[in-house]
Amino acid sequence: MATSSVRMTALNKALSAQSATNLSDALAKLCKLEDAVDAKRKIGFDQTVTLTARLGVDVKQADQQVRGAVVLPNGTGRKVRVLVFCQAANVAVAKEAGADFVGGAELAAKIKEGWMDFDVAVATPDMMGVVGPLGRFLGPRGLMPSPKAGTVTNDVANIVREYKAGKVEFRADDGGNAHCVVGRLSFGAQSLLENARAVLNALTAAKPAAARGVYFRGVTIQATMTPSIRVSSDAAQW
Repeated sequence: MATSSVRMTALNKALSAQSATNLSDALAKLCKLEDAVDAKRKIGFDQTVTLTARLGVDVKQADQQVRGAVVLPNGTGRKVRVLVFCQAANVAVAKEAGADFVGGAELAAKIKEGWMDFDVAVATPDMMGVVGPLGRFLGPRGLMPSPKAGTVTNDVANIVREYKAGKVEFRADDGGNAHCVVGRLSFGAQSLLENARAVLNALTAAKPAAARGVYFRGVTIQATMTPSIRVSSDAAQW
């Protein structure tokens, strides 16, 4: 039988008997949760904070897919490496906008050999002939450029700047759960609140017309090394 560590036991005790709370209070609790453990068991790095929403959709149905992207008002707290598949004049545009890697067939060849040192892949429509065959390499990692996510576009400069500024993607998995980074613990409760609200608003806007019944069936917020905190599914509590 699995047992919890001393650290997790202390954190769970601090959250014991907790019912779903409003988003602001949940983030305030999360930011202070490390105070529940002694100094030698505190985490020595800036933990990433993630919001998870359990959605009332059947993703097996083509008309109930939930996918999108949102620019977090306070960024993600990490450097994002952007790769752009483009040619001609767009090469200079992408580089000027801050893209880390720019090219075409030569980048595709590196990816087929196992190179994956980037966080976001963007492509112009005229490069999909080169990018298309990379689906089996990029798809499983969530890196395949997609028109729905806005990563297949001719507006190279804007998309690169957005990702550099803190744009994040979300997508409902097979269980209808959408996970999205909303920052780091060092941001503080207020900045995390602004980011989390942006994500929840984007998820709300992405609700499929075919979805029926309750859309938000559960919302939690958690850091890398903490238990999750339940948040009220009532939008009025956000």
